[in-house]
Amino acid sequence: MGKDFYGILGISKDANDDEIRKAYRKLALKYHPDKNKTPQAEERFKQIAEAYEVLSDKKKRDIYDQYGEEGLKGGVPGTRGESNASYTYHGDPRATFAQFFGNANPFGIFFGAEDLGRMFEQQTIFMTADDLFAQVGSSSGAFRSHSPHNKQNRKRLVQDPPIEYDLYVSLEEINKGCVKNMKISRISMATGRPRKEEKILNITVKPGWKSGTKITFQKEGDEIPGKVAADIIFIIKDKPHPLFKREGTDIRYIAKISLKQALCGTTLKVPTLQGDKITLSLFSEVITPNTLRRISGRGLPFHKEPQRHGDLLVSFDIKFPNKLQNSLKEILEKMLPNVTD
Repeated sequence: MGKDFYGILGISKDANDDEIRKAYRKLALKYHPDKNKTPQAEERFKQIAEAYEVLSDKKKRDIYDQYGEEGLKGGVPGTRGESNASYTYHGDPRATFAQFFGNANPFGIFFGAEDLGRMFEQQTIFMTADDLFAQVGSSSGAFRSHSPHNKQNRKRLVQDPPIEYDLYVSLEEINKGCVKNMKISRISMATGRPRKEEKILNITVKPGWKSGTKITFQKEGDEIPGKVAADIIFIIKDKPHPLFKREGTDIRYIAKISLKQALCGTTLKVPTLQGDKITLSLFSEVITPNTLRRISGRGLPFHKEPQRHGDLLVSFDIKFPNKLQNSLKEILEKMLPNVTD
């Protein structure tokens, strides 16, 4: 019997997108292994992430509603070759968490339940420092005397270390480029008194950017008396993809075929990042586990030459039968040659 994704999230089958997001947000926070140390938290956290990824995607949800988990993951009759005919969860609940909340481990960067709850409600990154108010005092005179705008103290100011956050981006977004809008909450001293302000940082992700690319926003951290505001750095990370794996500018797709197809040939419909499918004929040779087909120009763009693209690499996962009838073994022994070194 397949998993009950609705039951895992504690929602009804007619739940809307907002209810699905709220359910995931609540449960992901409750069962995150960094917070919940019970033995079952890790597995529960993974189940919650998988349920969210299926139910938040309309195509996957429609297939699941009609055919259940077996149809979703084993392939729906009549849809062979389509990308939604065989779904496999990527198995990384922390990546799902990071994509949803904007950070893989937000618990260390928040101060107070109010700020934490507001971050989850907005589904974005918040960086707050409420406790700094207690450290620097509440009187306006104290702030003015230590203000970074005071010319006498400006030469002695030291900048805090940069604050780094992972920014997970899908392969589709790397292929075309995109804009990510990240909301931050910070302390500003623009008026001479500390006050909270919210700001949107716009990150233009260019086609072909590599994992590890850093985007720096100078002096966007908290303005602390006596110090220069820290830089905020976002680091590009590849979001796990259900079909492809990135290899530089190339992407790899693993096609599952039977032993019969490997020996006798077949025709495959290979999905691409661009959304179409490419017909691949496999009748000209015997397919082995080492066979590789290269489809030119269907990989990711080169960052410095976005008009050029890498290749789509197709490798094969050959499914062998669990057993053979003796009569078939005798035929194969007679027909197949012995392999020697």
